Amino acid sequence: MKQERLKRFVYILIILLLPVGMCAKKRVSLSSSDWETRMADSLMSRVIFFAPMYEEAVGAYKAEIYVKGRINIRKQNFLLRFWPSIFRLRKGVREYMMEAYGDLNYTSPDHYDHRIRSVAGTTSEFWQMDHRLPEYFHINVYSSSLLGDKLISPLSPNAHKYYKFRVDSVWGPDYQREYKIRFMPRSKSFQLVGGYFVVTENVWSIREMRFAGRSEWFAATVLLRMGEVGEADEFLPVSCNVDGYFGLLGNKIDGDYTALLDYKEITPRFPLQDEQNEDKSRYDLTSSYILRCDTNAYVRDTATFNKLRPIPLSPHEKVLYADFFSLNDSVSKKKKSKNKHLQFWGEVGDALINDYTINFAKLGSIRCSPLVNPLLISYSGSNGISYRQQFKYNRLFPGDRLLHIVPQIGYNFTRKEFYWSVNTDFGYWPRKRAAFHINIGNGNRIYSSDVLDELKAMPDSLFNFDKIHLDYFKDLYFRLRHTWEIVNGLTLDVGLSIHRRTEVERSNFEFIFPETPAVKSIGNIPDEGSDDTPVIPAFDPSVLKRFRHAYNSFAPRVVLTWTPGQYYYMDGDRKVNLYSNYPTISVDWERGIGDVLPNSGTYERIELDYQHQIPIGLMRNIYYRLGWGKFTNQKELYFVDFANFSRHNLPVGWNDEIGGVFQLLDGRWYNSSREYFRAHLMYEAPFLLMRHLMKYTQYVLNERLYFNALVVPHLKPYLEIGYGIGTHIFDFGVFASFANWDYQEIGCKFTFELFNR
Repeated sequence: MKQERLKRFVYILIILLLPVGMCAKKRVSLSSSDWETRMADSLMSRVIFFAPMYEEAVGAYKAEIYVKGRINIRKQNFLLRFWPSIFRLRKGVREYMMEAYGDLNYTSPDHYDHRIRSVAGTTSEFWQMDHRLPEYFHINVYSSSLLGDKLISPLSPNAHKYYKFRVDSVWGPDYQREYKIRFMPRSKSFQLVGGYFVVTENVWSIREMRFAGRSEWFAATVLLRMGEVGEADEFLPVSCNVDGYFGLLGNKIDGDYTALLDYKEITPRFPLQDEQNEDKSRYDLTSSYILRCDTNAYVRDTATFNKLRPIPLSPHEKVLYADFFSLNDSVSKKKKSKNKHLQFWGEVGDALINDYTINFAKLGSIRCSPLVNPLLISYSGSNGISYRQQFKYNRLFPGDRLLHIVPQIGYNFTRKEFYWSVNTDFGYWPRKRAAFHINIGNGNRIYSSDVLDELKAMPDSLFNFDKIHLDYFKDLYFRLRHTWEIVNGLTLDVGLSIHRRTEVERSNFEFIFPETPAVKSIGNIPDEGSDDTPVIPAFDPSVLKRFRHAYNSFAPRVVLTWTPGQYYYMDGDRKVNLYSNYPTISVDWERGIGDVLPNSGTYERIELDYQHQIPIGLMRNIYYRLGWGKFTNQKELYFVDFANFSRHNLPVGWNDEIGGVFQLLDGRWYNSSREYFRAHLMYEAPFLLMRHLMKYTQYVLNERLYFNALVVPHLKPYLEIGYGIGTHIFDFGVFASFANWDYQEIGCKFTFELFNR
């Protein structure tokens, strides 16, 4: 407590000792660019100095929020229908509007609960235009980043590295002058913005901020007005105006939005406020996490909303409402058969291009990904082209018990292999994350462990998969497991894994007899007792028992996972894990038991995994992962099928197991060793190499550097180094591989991410 008081005293002392800048009571126009820049740098140093303190000045607040939006479709074509989440457009209608009124609750450090209580407008699907719009209305201008971690703020500690500043004008009395300071990005990037601040001298807090930036396909200009100096809402926005623009493939749409906030309760943040709740876990963020609202609970009565509206409608907005009600009256008089016909084809179009949900009264709901969606297609050097389609079924039972079923199908065009799976989860004790899981599907094609002896006998210098005959087996699996979080962050999985593996091409056994002059074929065998009777070696039929067309496995499995310092929140009775500042460690053990199923053998598998994400600065992270696995029982035939070291034949996007994927490794290596050790290191940042290509860097959101290493027999080691970029439309990476320190090849990976970020 004494340290905090000393800290506040130092802040106040610095304020009192700040030099008096200029002596202007009226608005002054400044002309010297050099002087303006030097002056701006000096002023911004003070603003940036106080920004961290003002960012955390408010611990919590409760406010009522009113939002009004309008969209004007200036130009459109049929391709607009292929924009995911676009609301249903009316024929001949160019302008749409909607209003929303509700509550906005905030709890430090960065948790918002936006609950809409009443809506009105000319389309019920308006907010699907961009469901991220609400984050514009409660921006913390003093944060190091804007809109979460999408934009680098001009108030970040290293802002001078990314922005240039210039004083535009000064006004106000001597005791409280205000400066208008412009900021310009030093390079073109979607993660940098341009605009201005209005800053109050002496306190160095912000009265107004305007910035223009781009988020995905949406370009926006945002104007935030803050509370007055000395008021409780001094560090909070009281109004927000967003002017947006969307342009894609010949479609042009303008939108403007206004949000007004009326604060009912503001609680300052005290350094020791967390100590007041000693009986509560410090990792429990329930009181400050976002709770989503059921849209079916909206009040849509026009008369009710007229009483809630804080500002009157403009004449033009009244006309939009009048036209909307008039159109509804005319549509209702049309024949129902025609409407049903149009509605059917409209729903078919939605299923092709949009995420859609089918509700079955009290039986639950199914959420499906679009049938035509480029996000589900990817290409990589080792796997070729693949496609994936996914469906989701959810049903919530009393006590927040949840049934979750996810069928998935996929096809790899390069390997010409079809994949399917059905994953079912039933959380029966959500408070302890206790659940049953059932997974059924077909896995990667695999070869048996008897091939490993042949591989082991080959020297590294002569090793070549193409010279080895691999008898592949198809895999049909069934996994049943039970998960239980013993204590926060410590999870125990106990389950059963069953596989049935059948030959891809069925083996045929043919017997060839020694050919003699008297025996030209099996149908020309001399009579018994003749001197020309061939000598046929003795044949033991038991040899055939070694060759099987199908193999089964029956294996109990235990997985123990520990994540220290696991943050979470409670959604009713359901515990939802969020993040941790510490690594995650897991131990995976599986033991095959013979004679339980026909043609089943014994084996034992153990794997260790260690992974960690370390934030090292603004929008920069380091990920690293270590893994080891081994089959310890090598007496009987089995299949080398590791859980953590496996091949991915279906699309894997930007968030790919924390970089734990080998992009160029031949798929046959995943089953070629009884033991492996792997390591992965990845560095992610918004500005690495592309910042030097000024013309193109604005389209790049993130850049990554990859380093992957693998040690197995015949590969000591296998290395991959790579570089990748992430954009709003696609992800692209280029990789180089080395085997036994010798260069192998260069390949790439390409995954669509359109409309997914």
